[in-house]
Amino acid sequence: MLLRFALRKKTLKLTALATAIALAVAPTMALAQENKGPPILRDTESEQLLRDYTRPILRAAGLEKQNIQMVIINDGTFNAFVADGRRIFVNYGALMQSETPNQIIGVLAHETGHLAGGHLAKLREQLAQAQTQMIIAMLLGAGAMVAGARGGSNNGLANAGAAAVAAPQEVIRRTLLSYQRQQEENADRAGVKFLNATGQSAKGMYETFKRFTDESLFAARGADPYLMSHPMPADRVAALAEIARSSPYWDKKDDPALQMRHDMVRAKISAFMERQDTVYRRYPSSNNGLPARYARAISTYLHGDLRSALAQIDGLIQAQPNNAYFYELRGQALLEGGRPAEAIAPLRRAVQLSGNAPLIEMLLGQALVATSNNAYTDEAINILRAAVARESEAPIGYTQLAMAYGRKGDYAQADLASAQAAYLRGDSKTARELASRAKTRFAIGTPGWVKADDIVSAKPLPGQKNN
Repeated sequence: MLLRFALRKKTLKLTALATAIALAVAPTMALAQENKGPPILRDTESEQLLRDYTRPILRAAGLEKQNIQMVIINDGTFNAFVADGRRIFVNYGALMQSETPNQIIGVLAHETGHLAGGHLAKLREQLAQAQTQMIIAMLLGAGAMVAGARGGSNNGLANAGAAAVAAPQEVIRRTLLSYQRQQEENADRAGVKFLNATGQSAKGMYETFKRFTDESLFAARGADPYLMSHPMPADRVAALAEIARSSPYWDKKDDPALQMRHDMVRAKISAFMERQDTVYRRYPSSNNGLPARYARAISTYLHGDLRSALAQIDGLIQAQPNNAYFYELRGQALLEGGRPAEAIAPLRRAVQLSGNAPLIEMLLGQALVATSNNAYTDEAINILRAAVARESEAPIGYTQLAMAYGRKGDYAQADLASAQAAYLRGDSKTARELASRAKTRFAIGTPGWVKADDIVSAKPLPGQKNN
């Protein structure tokens, strides 16, 4: 189930800072906008693949107990970055453009190098130090300009004051950029180290950077290497090639089963994110491979031909009867096709095969609620409560939970769940209003009352609606 959720503003502010240590190979540093940002994509299959890719790398880096999360960004460009020390952000474009698991694993190893090196915290320190130096330089320069003005000179001290403001700023900027370039080189080395420690090739990492070097050569032509946040592309790839090729695992190939999972996720993302004609050019009817059939089945259901889509999905299930995501797809197609009662059975199977994946549980809860059959209400509540307990940042779970409680007549819990959903969507005003109403329905001091009070008292996140 591919879901689009808005990226919370707190994360966006971190993202703006983290662009300095993102996987970028262009000759200039791109800055995230403060009040805008791409939403995140949620999909159990894609997230599980990324977790499986990163697990051995994080273990090698000593970060396996840090609960590092993988977040997929709704952006078709190739990029990945770290922002807060506990999440690795990956554009869906990075998955789409990585032809092998090893290529995206190399990217994740590089980003793990940033996490293991504490680069974000160190960058904050550098920025704070630079800000202090900038303020001192500006005060000294302003003082010189005032002294020059008082002395009646339009040149002399006044010009010296202006220079005292400008020159240190340029020096500080170059120092910061030099520091960031060093971080990138360190992350490359650490990434190769982690890959070696896990018996994986660094060839994919090298291939990715080499490809972007070739694409950015024209843009980098004539650029001042001291004004770049990342090493000059050719220099970076040359240094990476030297350490990567020395690995005993350089020629090691990806496991075929892992390659198949990678291809399936790429097909799924293509089907959900690209135009139907683009999907069919990538995966023509002459291609009978499982990824191609997966992409066409998804695209068929998305464009309204439910009967044909179900036949194609049944063919996929016949080929892999224990694939949780094929049952999830069948349930999603039926649910969105207005047949929620029929969606329940395949979604139950998907939940079972996936080990109770929270997002799939939420989809099952949604199907149970959508049937309008009161016999399913208690089951829906139990499933949705379990799902949001393990996946607390998915507003759809709380929205469906609110509907289930409302059907049961438990309006206190319905208001609380609606408030939690609104808060996660970034609508602070609505969240406080619903939580305030929930407080009047709960007995003072009960767990529900306390949760509602927390929402009422919570300060809005940066960029949230406050009135």
